Amino acid sequence: MPETDIAEAILAAAVAGIEGAQRPGQHQMAAAVGEALAGGDHLLVQAGTGTGKSLGYLAPALAQLVQAPDDRIVVATATLALQAQLARKDIPTALAACEQVTGRSVKHAILKGRTNYACLYRVRDGLGLEQESLIGGPELVEALTASAPDASSKVGAEVVALREWVETEARAKGLADRDDAPSHGNQSWTQVSIPVRECLGVQRCPYGGECFVERSRDRARAAQLVVTNHALLAIDAMHGGTALPEHDAVIIDEAHELVSRVTGAASHELSPQTIERVARRCLPWLDDDLGLDFLDCADTLKTALDDAPLDRVEDPDGGLGVALRLVRDVARRVTSALGGDETDNDRKQAAAAAKEVFDVAGQLAAMAAHDVVWVSERERFGRQVNQSPLSVAGLMREGIFAKRPAVLTSATLTIGGNFDAVAASVGLTEPYQADDGAEPELPRWRGLDVGSPFDYRAQGILYVARSLPPPGRDGIGPDTLAEVAELVWAAGGRTLGLFASQRAAEAAALHCRRELPAMTILCQGDAQLGELTRTFVAEPETSLFGTLSLWQGVDVPGDTCRLVIIDKIPFPRPDDPLLQARQRAVAERGGNGFMTVAATHAALLLAQGSGRLIRRLTDKGVVAVLDPRLVTARYGSFLRASMPDFWPTTDREVAIGALQRLEKPPEA
Repeated sequence: MPETDIAEAILAAAVAGIEGAQRPGQHQMAAAVGEALAGGDHLLVQAGTGTGKSLGYLAPALAQLVQAPDDRIVVATATLALQAQLARKDIPTALAACEQVTGRSVKHAILKGRTNYACLYRVRDGLGLEQESLIGGPELVEALTASAPDASSKVGAEVVALREWVETEARAKGLADRDDAPSHGNQSWTQVSIPVRECLGVQRCPYGGECFVERSRDRARAAQLVVTNHALLAIDAMHGGTALPEHDAVIIDEAHELVSRVTGAASHELSPQTIERVARRCLPWLDDDLGLDFLDCADTLKTALDDAPLDRVEDPDGGLGVALRLVRDVARRVTSALGGDETDNDRKQAAAAAKEVFDVAGQLAAMAAHDVVWVSERERFGRQVNQSPLSVAGLMREGIFAKRPAVLTSATLTIGGNFDAVAASVGLTEPYQADDGAEPELPRWRGLDVGSPFDYRAQGILYVARSLPPPGRDGIGPDTLAEVAELVWAAGGRTLGLFASQRAAEAAALHCRRELPAMTILCQGDAQLGELTRTFVAEPETSLFGTLSLWQGVDVPGDTCRLVIIDKIPFPRPDDPLLQARQRAVAERGGNGFMTVAATHAALLLAQGSGRLIRRLTDKGVVAVLDPRLVTARYGSFLRASMPDFWPTTDREVAIGALQRLEKPPEA
């Protein structure tokens, strides 16, 4: 049977297995993905919400792997949570369909970064809380948190529970994956995991033969389909292909987040607290003078940070540059002093921590033209210095696209009505020069929009509040607050409010609680976001207001969400040093920095935010944008072209009437 026919049969069987409906866009996507994997060209495919894009790329991927058993395909998605969802839901469905159609199974594996697995050396021999306890971990958590519910007791109880679980995983030859661990916080997990730099290595570690990370990599090397995340894909590109097993193709899901995730993986930060913590760790093996020099570096950096502007720093000879060079030089001396003794594992790990301070301080001090270095203020811990690459396009082009065919897919890949912005951001369109001065041929790619099964014009209205004043710098205004309350009232609650700032979300929640006392208004920050989202889903007449973390990934079908409010166009903060630098770089090349960076950023978020409304074929509702610039500004049409094709209106009474009809449908 030809590979295309196998892919179609697998897709049909998978859709039948979940009692789903055949969707033309899904079949169109599957055919295009199969062609890209076989032909070697790159594919950008936009598959709107409801298309079923996961099965749309898994079916042709499995068809290829069945036909070519020695091939390996990597699937990378944005976050660990999405990676787990894919591995637990869509991949088992697709694998079962593949075996049903072909009679052959395809082995798959999940691969994450090192710190997502527990470390046996840290648990058994490393520093931390005493492991001995007369009662088991879960019981200890309950007992300690009940009798002494302070943070340190809770962390101690969680660590004991985690250590018990790690030993159980070791006996069962499991992976000790954090996602499967008992309930815990970040501080507790650091007691049972280890940073990449501090790993002793499988040959030196006394528990190397049982290492969970090595076990996960062995399973990945034995698999044909490897599921990972954007961050590990970026690390693989940065380190010459050492993080992932050799593979023949890569499929990048949620590709609209790829640039952000790769940027995060390629970024660094350094604070006085970090230096002090590493210095104190190194003190047992340093002479007094060098130990004091290392500790003093923390104070030197703090003074330089306090004197620096909260902005980009470009002068390597300024006060901050001098302080960073001092940190670099002292950290180099510390690393050298700690080296040589290969028998003391604790000393070796301290040296690795000092080496990381040396490397990061050196990169920050260089203030290279292709980097952006800036000072930021943290809410609780004061200032720190940050570094991010000005662009990651070259890294992705060389590390990902130059080596194998890639499929990038998302519900939102077209910005302003085409794929150009996304293609440029990942390095598919910008020409460049190689080290020898030659200009290599750009990768070949094509874009495909398979649409959505939803009839957006029939199912939704885009209301833009043209009569409201444009947003100001003083926060959300009284006219906008009044509009929010009236819309929520008309919808009978059932509102997802997406706000540009936490302050605006809180002000809107306070106003609505006062004006609509019978309605339940939840606001991000009232409790854990997961808990708030679950309440919002379970209680349809409840409303949920929040900020950026609600703009993406919230899937609330049905009557729970009939109204999505967006208070203002989500342009990036004008004082964001990284985005400012990227805009300036575009302008220096003769482009429009605002449209290329700020407007593109806003368009992507508007597409994601407005996409929260229609999640099923039966959903109906209104997206209300309370920023008149969406229809009055010249860039408005560019932004609207990135949003679902809702029926548009600027008439508030039309929007109010539609919401009221949904709240009180006419009697049959």
